[in-house]
Amino acid sequence: MAAVAKQGMSPYEAARERTVLENKRKMEALNLRHLSAAIKEAPKTPSPMKQKRRRIIEEAVVVPSPPRRSRRLANLPEVKYAEIAPHNADRMTRSPRKPSELIYLATRGSISMKARLEATRKAEELESELDPEFPSFVKAMLHSHVVRGFWLGLPSHFCDTYMPKQDSIVTLVDEKDEEFDTNYLAYKKGLSGGWAGFAICHGMQDGDAAVFQLIKPTTFKVHIIRAASDDGSEIDE
Repeated sequence: MAAVAKQGMSPYEAARERTVLENKRKMEALNLRHLSAAIKEAPKTPSPMKQKRRRIIEEAVVVPSPPRRSRRLANLPEVKYAEIAPHNADRMTRSPRKPSELIYLATRGSISMKARLEATRKAEELESELDPEFPSFVKAMLHSHVVRGFWLGLPSHFCDTYMPKQDSIVTLVDEKDEEFDTNYLAYKKGLSGGWAGFAICHGMQDGDAAVFQLIKPTTFKVHIIRAASDDGSEIDE
């Protein structure tokens, strides 16, 4: 050890130097250095690749098949609809309108605000003459009540006090004592199904007014007041 160690080196450095020299001798004995150089200098040859086989897809020939028919109809002759309904067949004609629809579609011209207020005033005057034992209210008709939508909302305070708390069938009785059933929606506080039939049958129009008198828990007596058009005319039932 003293012969290998150099002068002025620490024991640690001397041990490290001996380890390095010993590793070099082992590498020379195994010829690792020359083997590494030979690998670097060897020419690179491409690795053989497996050739992919191309799949040749032939165009399929579509053979039309006859339409499927149930076994029950397989032996029956084929129906030719062109013979049953020829192209020159007459079109169906619309059935004529009912008299009530003719009344509903009649026009009376524009309604002024003065005519609307006058119809409401007459309805309130009629209400004041009714028996106070039966609760009542006045409702001015709007476009959404009698033309489009056919939804008639009732006064909220009236519904809270007198109307059922659940959906019910409410009967409307006109001045001729004819009855019409309507659907009362409690959570919306208004009349839906059936009200359109009543309004159309009585020719009610935008601007009219009506007095609703509750003669039974689910029955209204309805009095209709017609609004005059700008020319002063009124439409009678």
